[in-house]
Amino acid sequence: MRNLPPISPDQPVLIAGPTASGKSALALEIAETQGGVIVNADAIQVYENWRILTARPSEEDESRAPHALYGHIAHDAEYSVGHWLREVAPLLTGDQRPIITGGTGLYFTALTQGLADIPATPPEIRAEADARVAEDGFESLLAELDPETAARIDQLNPMRVQRAWEVLRATGQPLAAWQDNTPAPLLPEAACVPILFDVDKDWLNDRIARRFDLMIELGALEEARANLPIWNPKHLSAKAIGAPELMAHLNGELDLDTACERATIATRQFAKRQRTWFRSKMKTWARYRPDQAT
Repeated sequence: MRNLPPISPDQPVLIAGPTASGKSALALEIAETQGGVIVNADAIQVYENWRILTARPSEEDESRAPHALYGHIAHDAEYSVGHWLREVAPLLTGDQRPIITGGTGLYFTALTQGLADIPATPPEIRAEADARVAEDGFESLLAELDPETAARIDQLNPMRVQRAWEVLRATGQPLAAWQDNTPAPLLPEAACVPILFDVDKDWLNDRIARRFDLMIELGALEEARANLPIWNPKHLSAKAIGAPELMAHLNGELDLDTACERATIATRQFAKRQRTWFRSKMKTWARYRPDQAT
């Protein structure tokens, strides 16, 4: 495992990085050589209805090392960073050291920096926000946020913008104020080995293109067809990259080549947003270059 910082077998390990960069393979290598349970830190891999399209570990990989928090949530359930923290907490003190890996940057920052105890959004306010977004776009919500909150969130992520607006509407306090009263983190950065995949853009884009083709070969289209009867674009599980495009193909709106091309573009755009988050929020993490590892 060249280019990695020293890792003690009893230290928790965090592995973050953009989609398709090879995080799961590294986590599995560490688990097999040193021991540990691989813990999911991807917001969509928690859902039971997408394995291939979200690149969840295969059944073969799961047989090689213990895995946790993968594919255990119903397709229509809500799931947030707060849910994830509550589920990950007991794994931090279990018999096996955790190797936490994924691409949801907010999970890692909440774990290592703490998470504000913000009340859940009331259904009527969520409905109000959904209606506003449907009619005027999420930019209308962004325009109503306080400057401090707007500066802290990913303004290109509609879900983050809507969540910040809902917090302000429901509590009367801006998200930034709640964040400033954040409790102590569950796992401070100094108590673990934080590793960030720092990859070349062209190298990653090539992997993204090849991986989506492989997903189709492995049955992603059949997986999408199985989801067609329960498909609801409002569900969080529907945010699986490539799912809307494959559903559009199955509904006769796109040919398969166009659907795959658009899904690949969407994946590249998502990876770009991930890299932006990581550069901003994880400046002190150890950088790992899989494209240079031998």
